Amino acid sequence: MKNILLTIAGATALLGFGVTTGMAQAERAVVIPAVATDVPATPGRQTAIFAGGCFWGLEAVFEHVKGVTSVTNGYAGGTRATATYDQVSTESTGHAEAVKITYDPRRVSYGTLLRVYFSIAHDPTQLNRQGPDSGPSYRSAIFPQNAAQAQVARAYIAQLGKTRAFAKPIVTRIETGGFYPAEAYHQDFFDRNPTHPYIVAWDKPKLAAFRKAFPTIAS
Repeated sequence: MKNILLTIAGATALLGFGVTTGMAQAERAVVIPAVATDVPATPGRQTAIFAGGCFWGLEAVFEHVKGVTSVTNGYAGGTRATATYDQVSTESTGHAEAVKITYDPRRVSYGTLLRVYFSIAHDPTQLNRQGPDSGPSYRSAIFPQNAAQAQVARAYIAQLGKTRAFAKPIVTRIETGGFYPAEAYHQDFFDRNPTHPYIVAWDKPKLAAFRKAFPTIAS
C-alpha cells in the first residue's frame, strides 16, 4: 500500500491507503435477487455491521440508503486495545475495517442492506482485499448482531451461490467480535474530502452506481 499525505482540518496525517491518481474506476452493481427470507421489522433502531474493504466507500454508500440513520467507520473482529489505524494497518490485529450501520427496520430491512452490500458496496469474491487495498483488514465479513441476522446472512450467501450471480465464489465470512469506532478523521471522510484522489477514483463511482441501481432506496 502507498502512503498518502492528507491535510485534514489544518493538521497533516500520514495514512496508509492504496490510491490511484488516474481516471475514476468503472463501477457497476451486480444484479442479484432480494433475500428470500428477511429479518422481521421491529420497533426502534437496529444495527448492522459489515466489513468489505476501505470503510470510506462503505460509509459513502450506506449513508445514502433511505432508512439508515447513521454510519460509523471502525474496526471489527479484534480487541479494543489494538483498535487503532496504525495498529490495524500492520495486518496483525485480527480487525477488519468495517461500518456500523444504524437503521430503522420499518423503512429499510436488514435483507435490503445485505443486497446493497453484496451488489455494489464491495466485491464479495475478493479474498483479503478490495481494489487497491490488500490484507486481512480489508476482508469481506459480516458481523451479525443477533441470531436472526446471522440466519438471514448465511441463507442469503447460500441463495446467491445458487444463482451464480458472481463469476467467482463468494468468500464473505460470518464472524463475531466487537466493533470499535475509528479515529475522528476517518468519520464522514467522503463528504469532507470530495476531491481526495482515492475518493474520486474508487468511491464516487461506487456511489453513482448505487444510485443508478437502487433509485428507490437511494437518497
